[in-house]
Amino acid sequence: MSNTANTEKEEAQQVPNPAVGSKTSTTPSSRSATPASAGPVVDVNALHAYYGQIEAVKGIDVRFAANQVTAIIGPSGCGKSTMLRCINRMHEEIQDARATGEVTLDGLDIYAPGVDLTAVRRLIGMVFQKPTPFPTMSIAQNVAAGLKFAGTKNIDVKQRVEQSLQAVGLWEEVKDRLNSPGVGLSGGQQQRLCIARTIAVEPEVILLDEPCSALDPQATLKIEELIEQLKAQYTIIIVTHNMQQASRASDTTVFMLDGLVVEQAPTKQLFTNPKDERTERYVTGKFG
Repeated sequence: MSNTANTEKEEAQQVPNPAVGSKTSTTPSSRSATPASAGPVVDVNALHAYYGQIEAVKGIDVRFAANQVTAIIGPSGCGKSTMLRCINRMHEEIQDARATGEVTLDGLDIYAPGVDLTAVRRLIGMVFQKPTPFPTMSIAQNVAAGLKFAGTKNIDVKQRVEQSLQAVGLWEEVKDRLNSPGVGLSGGQQQRLCIARTIAVEPEVILLDEPCSALDPQATLKIEELIEQLKAQYTIIIVTHNMQQASRASDTTVFMLDGLVVEQAPTKQLFTNPKDERTERYVTGKFG
């Protein structure tokens, strides 16, 4: 299910906002108060996701290993982006959409009653297909936006902005124009800016939904190199239609078809010796 139509709205919702939280304030993790050093294991159990009466994800079970990059592949409409949204509870922001099942971070269910959605979306950051810097904000303000909306206190914002831009390899390219509009950057730079904005609030999981689909090969390579570096600190899940990107950038690959997980395996194994005939047909381009 494509998310391009509501990308800008969702990107704004993704920035932690106190108004999003539930009436009770159960926090999924206390580790968000300190710099991220390791991502959690993410378990998806018996997950069903619906758009009205249409079931897009049909009771899947997947484990995403800590500090690895997991690619989710499959044809358009197979449910991969829907599953990604369910992992940080963005799916339910869509009208008539709902999900059932369990998603846990190191055993803690983010769908449990009373869980604070603000905390969930701080711990599980999401970067969308289309780079979406906030148009009225400078480069520095874009990176700091999450800190502002989250009401984070006792943070040296300038230092955090620099650290985040350094982490995505953008600091040297923009340090002399931090007050310039973020939308003035190239497409690849804008996408790295959006990733910097995500990691500024110190999440534990990063979700990437087709992050390179609008980028040229050189910019795509920089994003892939960045993903490889970031997995030392974060659990990373990437949805991609690009088979070459999945094979280059991930440790594990999940193949989805018709709302179900067909196969999950180490990436090299899945691409060279898949167990399911449908996987073999998809990765060799016979359908999809």
